Amino acid sequence: MRRAGQVVREVLELVRSKVKPGATTYDLEKAAEARLEKLRVKAAFKGYHGYPCVLCTSINSEVVHGIPSPKRVLKQGDIVSVDFGVVVDGYYGDAAITVPVGAIDNDAARLLKVTEASLQAGIAAVRPGATLGDVGAAVQGVVEGEGFSVVRDFVGHGIGAQMHEDPQVPNFGEAGRGMKLRPGMVIAIEPMVNAGKPDVMVLADGWTAVAKDGSMSAHFEHTVAVTPTGPRVLTE
Repeated sequence: MRRAGQVVREVLELVRSKVKPGATTYDLEKAAEARLEKLRVKAAFKGYHGYPCVLCTSINSEVVHGIPSPKRVLKQGDIVSVDFGVVVDGYYGDAAITVPVGAIDNDAARLLKVTEASLQAGIAAVRPGATLGDVGAAVQGVVEGEGFSVVRDFVGHGIGAQMHEDPQVPNFGEAGRGMKLRPGMVIAIEPMVNAGKPDVMVLADGWTAVAKDGSMSAHFEHTVAVTPTGPRVLTE
């Protein structure tokens, strides 16, 4: 899974380098596809429940599952979340980053900073004997402490020989509650954070989820193994 995680990281860093005003989300898709072909690695998302692309690219108020398109042109001041996964030797890796397009305003920059900090807080809560509630409470505490809201309609997940496995890993919760973590478990922790209210809706394409109130949304994710000494981030 570490190998899969490293491919995910390589492709995400490549895509990050292509994010600029005037690029389309389809340009990002083509860059990711070309790198996968070179690495001879299979994308996790393409074909999953009929999803058409290797990346999910979600702009501004889009929360998750935005579909790359030659018609979606990135503009200065946008933020774009890029979610991506692969399968290597039968095991999955999954991660997401949200990238500024050129210079962004202070509000958007703070949203990115807080969302990433909430992911780090969730990771720091991972250790044997800790609970999923500890992880969710750590994420939620950072997000709500800064006046943002945690999306509740989508959650993180177990990951291994399938992309989505039990257990669900909410980005909210009560410390001490829920399943206990054990060495050898691997989970994808992925805060999705709205600047406004947490409510989302899915657009007519059946995939793209957006913040109902039109507020900006950010998304960061890592695949994290539980080891006897704490978390090991496989997608760093």
